[in-house]
Amino acid sequence: MFAPAPDPPSLLFDAPAEEPAWMAELNPEQRAAAQHVGSHLLVLAGAGTGKTTTLCSRVACLVENGTPAERILLLTFTRRAAREMLTRAQALASSGERSGAQRVVGGTFHSAAHRIVREHAGTLGLAPDFSLLDAGDASDVMDLVRQEQGQAEHAKRFPRKGTLVDIYSRTVNAQRPLRDVLKESFPWCEEHGDALSGLFRAYTARKRALGVLDLDDLLVFWRALMRDDEAAARIAAGFDHVLVDEYQDVNSLQVDIVAGFAEQACGVTAVGDDFQAIYGFRSASATHILEFPKRFSGAATITLERNYRSVQPLLDVANGVSAQDTEGFPKALRAQRAGGERAALVYVRDQAHEATVIADRVLAAREDGMLLREQAVLARTGHDTDLLELELSRRRIPYKKYGGLKYFDAAHVKDLLAALRLTDRPGDELAWFRVLQLLDGVGPSRARRVVDVLLGGDPPSLTTLPERWASAREEMPTSAQELADPLAAAIGSCADGAAAGVCAERLREAVAPLVRGHYIDGAVRLQDLDVLCGMAAEARDLRSFVAELVLDPPASAGDLAQPPHLDDDWLVLSTVHSAKGLEWQSVHVIAAYDGNFPADMAAGTRESIAEERRLFYVALTRARRSLAIYVPRRYYHRPGARDDAHGYGKASRFLTPEVQALCAISHLADDPVAASAGGGHAPARRIEVSVDELFA
Repeated sequence: MFAPAPDPPSLLFDAPAEEPAWMAELNPEQRAAAQHVGSHLLVLAGAGTGKTTTLCSRVACLVENGTPAERILLLTFTRRAAREMLTRAQALASSGERSGAQRVVGGTFHSAAHRIVREHAGTLGLAPDFSLLDAGDASDVMDLVRQEQGQAEHAKRFPRKGTLVDIYSRTVNAQRPLRDVLKESFPWCEEHGDALSGLFRAYTARKRALGVLDLDDLLVFWRALMRDDEAAARIAAGFDHVLVDEYQDVNSLQVDIVAGFAEQACGVTAVGDDFQAIYGFRSASATHILEFPKRFSGAATITLERNYRSVQPLLDVANGVSAQDTEGFPKALRAQRAGGERAALVYVRDQAHEATVIADRVLAAREDGMLLREQAVLARTGHDTDLLELELSRRRIPYKKYGGLKYFDAAHVKDLLAALRLTDRPGDELAWFRVLQLLDGVGPSRARRVVDVLLGGDPPSLTTLPERWASAREEMPTSAQELADPLAAAIGSCADGAAAGVCAERLREAVAPLVRGHYIDGAVRLQDLDVLCGMAAEARDLRSFVAELVLDPPASAGDLAQPPHLDDDWLVLSTVHSAKGLEWQSVHVIAAYDGNFPADMAAGTRESIAEERRLFYVALTRARRSLAIYVPRRYYHRPGARDDAHGYGKASRFLTPEVQALCAISHLADDPVAASAGGGHAPARRIEVSVDELFA
């Protein structure tokens, strides 16, 4: 057991005559963070230590002690997190004359950026009706520029659009020179440095010509405003406090934005955990939270170490892993729940054996009363669960895998979304180009001719669209005109000021025959469009509805569905990245061997290995009662092949002798295992052949 933390700093609000009842539920460190005054504040909230409770309590304290709620800006990384925090803060501050925490300005970085950039569009030289590109649309524009630059016919392998967008985004968000980014993260692209530089400049120019911004642009323009004295003063004048959740996940642009508020005398509160900084591939860096006290002069630091999620034997393992990091803020989690058994460290023969053992243990736990959905299997990458998925299917164990195609990456959903964009901005070239190609007989070339006629000269408005359409439709085959006319009419009909839900229904009816004709399973896909229309019915207008979907889309259609029935149950499979912020009663961490934790491709630098260690730490801290870590002894060079070529691995370097001593170790590597669904790596079987029955 670890020694108790020292008493927190005593920079507190003057105690009110009657302290609210919820304040008594905070521990001393949480209370100190909630009541802090006098300087910027960094709250180092270890895993399971009540980060959300602390941040909500701070919002409530600010409101209860006189700060107008609308002068508090709460920045998060997901809309769901913002909604939850605002709801909880409102409940805490619901008593007294100063209640009204619902007026706190909260949202994601990108949603706040969209609002502020839209308000200052003229100052930034942007059209007030600019559109937003989601990741898929940005890739399409990048691909268009790639072809125009002649890179599609490059004699050597040239990056495809997805890689180009990744390089561009990482360069912009990290605010580092392109060549440095290529050298560190995309070394095979270094020889194309000059070509990429020109291509990215052309991409930026094309976005400006189209009147569109991608998500990176929102942060770039917001930072530009915060670097301008006059604009920054005007924006910051509306706020007294800026609170940032998950500060370990910020990138350089976001740090500069927050620092801009601090320079205008706004108090900054940052809550995060440097041990959970795992999004380097999104240009986030643990360096930003480590340098917070230096960047925000005079900042106080409060550390939360009392863990309300797990039992101490499991936390001991996590603490043993985090102690290997010599550069982070030192902290050791202390369980507030009594009892608990040690984590299991299980050595298995290979990943086929691993799948069998996990399936056995999951079913055994279910028989002991633990629901499947209270159990999770966490993997370094999605393909690490391939053999396990086969085993689960063979045993008819239902499971849900986090990941896969996101809802708004589905082509038919993007089709309707493009039509919705046209009701706000009829001159959106990309949207027209997409929806026109749903028509039979209209390919890229014919769609280009239609768009040229439709958008030639001054951009059309909803009122002038019918006249433009009369000429543009002549560029299409007669059969296509019959289906396109209702679509153009539905877009134009939204000029009457109809509600968002009504417009969405009109467009859905017009797009439906196009979807049915364009996709083999079009009739099934229409169900997703019904979901989208249902969401639109709750929006105040189509512009904000479409923008919110781009800024923070749901991960899947299932995210939009009603809660499951009581008898629905499934095992959770997830990558560690997707599991951050979640917890389960029982957690199985698979493939914990060197080469996977850390991954071979991430073992090149000290910082990349440190991030891999933090990723492993995040996996360990998701468990409440039970934790099992699996180490396959054997790995196959060609997992899908029929041969038996293999090598032998060892436990992750993060499972040091000291960490292993904290676990209950099992060696199952030599146990006989029945042939599994994993393929040609089961032990050899003996086939008995006899004809004795013929002579009975």
